[in-house]
Amino acid sequence: MSRTIKVLEISSYPPPRAGWGMRVYFLKRELERHGHMCEVLNTGKSRKLRGRDFVPVFNGLDFVWKVFRFRLRGFVVHQHLNGDSPKGFALTCLSLLVSLLTFSRPVITFHAGPVQKYFPQSRAPQLNWLYKFIFTAPRHIICNSEVVKQSIMGYGIPAEKIVPIQAFSKQYLQFETVDLPGPVEAFFQRFENIICSYVFFRPEFFIEDMIRAFARLAAERDDVGLIILGSAMNSEPIRDLMHQLQLDERVLIAGDQDHDAFLTILSRSKLYLRTPVKDGVSSSVLEALALGIPVVASENGTRPESVLTYENQNLDDMVRKIKYVLDHYERAKASVVKPEIPDTIWDEIAVLANAPVDQVRPQQHRLAA
Repeated sequence: MSRTIKVLEISSYPPPRAGWGMRVYFLKRELERHGHMCEVLNTGKSRKLRGRDFVPVFNGLDFVWKVFRFRLRGFVVHQHLNGDSPKGFALTCLSLLVSLLTFSRPVITFHAGPVQKYFPQSRAPQLNWLYKFIFTAPRHIICNSEVVKQSIMGYGIPAEKIVPIQAFSKQYLQFETVDLPGPVEAFFQRFENIICSYVFFRPEFFIEDMIRAFARLAAERDDVGLIILGSAMNSEPIRDLMHQLQLDERVLIAGDQDHDAFLTILSRSKLYLRTPVKDGVSSSVLEALALGIPVVASENGTRPESVLTYENQNLDDMVRKIKYVLDHYERAKASVVKPEIPDTIWDEIAVLANAPVDQVRPQQHRLAA
């Protein structure tokens, strides 16, 4: 493609590492690698950091000014949101308005699964007017799956403007095995069976349930340890619970790790445990399966084949499924179905460029596809 693609990504962005932030990272890397331009307005936890590979955001006025400034330079606005965050709705409306007032139809990506706090219509009918604007204003809407597309169409949005693109792409699996931080490596040496989980310390991750379920497991087996990955912000109540349950030596809160360290830890673990129910398929679940690691996850109706699911907030069921994997490990590992992982980054770039994918995909990617 001869013309330069210029994209303004508006999204949470690492650090900390998280699903859609990592996808934006890969998209930015691919665009810049092939001579295009991509800037990221970071609306996540690290949004005020300076000197990183993103543009910091300090307040609402700063956000509007920076969106406006990039629009004047010809950048296409690509806004990321889900159906859980009122702040996300506000930022989305602001960025869409700035884009429309500067004579450009933006693109949005609507993340996560088909059932969220304020989505679909049946969850928050009072917000139908807001969703109608958010889904009408963009030129295209990218979503995770055909099921989510059908729910978006329920707001009266034409099918042809909604493009389901699998969020997980082969770039997620590109990593180098690295030496782990001392405490993490020591933890692996102490326990034969490591369970790992990636979380944010928020209610929707049901971390207290996970800790209480693990306490039951630890009372029966002394060969099992739990590594919790992800930002440790707001982890104090869970640390207190761990102390009460005498799990300080059995659970390691390892914090946010870079991509190579995360996948190294995951590849060395016996089991990946996923606790949210509004996360859709989940990139980390697909990463685990692609690495051949058995997965136990809360049932949410969208888990991939071979994931062993438990009923959300049913601790007995969670423990039962974890014990089954550990007690029949070779069988569980052999039954893992590795998902097909296409390169979907260039499918997304084609939507942003408003061009056929074969026109924007570089030659080497066309051959690989």
